[in-house]
Amino acid sequence: MALPVAITTGEPAGIGPEVSLKAALAVKEPIVLIGSKALLEKRAKLFGLAWPLPEHITIENVDLPEASVLGQLSTANSSYVLETLRRAHEGAIAGRWPAIVTAPVQKSIIIEAGHPFTGHTEYFRDLSGLKRVVMMLTADNTPDCMKVALATTHLPIAELSTSITGELLDEVIGILYRALKTDYNIEKPSILITGLNPHAGENGHIGREEIDTIIPAVERAQINGINITGPIPADTAFVPGHWDRYDAVLCMYHDQGLPVLKHVGFIDGVNVTLGLPYIRTSVDHGTALDIAARGIANVESMLSALKLAHFLSKNRETRMA
Repeated sequence: MALPVAITTGEPAGIGPEVSLKAALAVKEPIVLIGSKALLEKRAKLFGLAWPLPEHITIENVDLPEASVLGQLSTANSSYVLETLRRAHEGAIAGRWPAIVTAPVQKSIIIEAGHPFTGHTEYFRDLSGLKRVVMMLTADNTPDCMKVALATTHLPIAELSTSITGELLDEVIGILYRALKTDYNIEKPSILITGLNPHAGENGHIGREEIDTIIPAVERAQINGINITGPIPADTAFVPGHWDRYDAVLCMYHDQGLPVLKHVGFIDGVNVTLGLPYIRTSVDHGTALDIAARGIANVESMLSALKLAHFLSKNRETRMA
C-alpha cells in the first residue's frame, strides 16, 4: 500500500482547514491531515463536507489551545500551527510519509506570539539542519509548466546586493539542477538565470553584480556540466516563447519572478521547497481571513499542490529504487 501524503491544515482562523479537507476529499490516494480533529470535524459540518471522512483520509490530531473563530487571529494558537509543521517534519524524517503539503499560515500572528518565523521554507530548512534550500514556484502541477526558482526569498531589497554571493549562487544552482533531475525526472535540465539589475547591469553601467558575481557563478556551473544560460534581464526572460525553452528560470529575488508566475498561474500555482530530505509543496496563496467563514475558498491551488506532491514523490522513489 502506498504511503500517505501529509497535509498540514494551516492557520485555524483562515481557509487552511477548509481547502485541506476539500483537497483530501477530491483524491483517492491516502492522505494524513495534521491538525485538530475537533476543528476539522466542525469545519466539515459547517461547510457541508463529508464527515466521517472516507477511509483514505486519516487525522494526526494536534490539540488546539484556544477555540478558533473564523477570520479572527489569535496568538494563543500560533504554537499549534508550528506544532503541526513539526509533526509533519518528524513524520517525513521517520518515513511515515514521503511528502508534506502545507496549507497557508499567517506569519504575522506567529511572530506576534514571540516565535522567530519567516516562513515554511526557512522553518523546514532549519528543522532539517540544512544550510540552504530553494524556493520554487510553479504555475500548476504539470511537469512542463512555468517554474520560477529564487536565489533569495524573504529579504529586504536593501540587503539583496550583499546577500547574493558566489557561494550562494553555486549552492542554489546545484540544488535546483539536482531537483529537476531527481524529482522532475528531467535527464538534462536547462536553466535560465536572470540578472539582478535592470538590463542585467548593462555591461556594468547599471551595477556590477552581474559581472562580479552572477557571470562567474554561471561559468562555474557550466564547467561542472550544468546547462545554464544567462544572466539576462528579467523582463526579457519572461517574453513569450523564451522562458518555455528552459526547464526553470532562476531569479535573484522574490518580487522579480513571482509577479509573472502568479499572473500566469495564480489559481493553480504551487510553492515547492527544493533541497529538503522530503518533498514539500504548498498553496500559492494566503489565509484569506476575509472569506474564511463563507465556505467559498477555491481549492485548486491546494489540489494542485497535492497532485504535484504525489507526482514528485513517485519520481524520487523511482530514481532511488
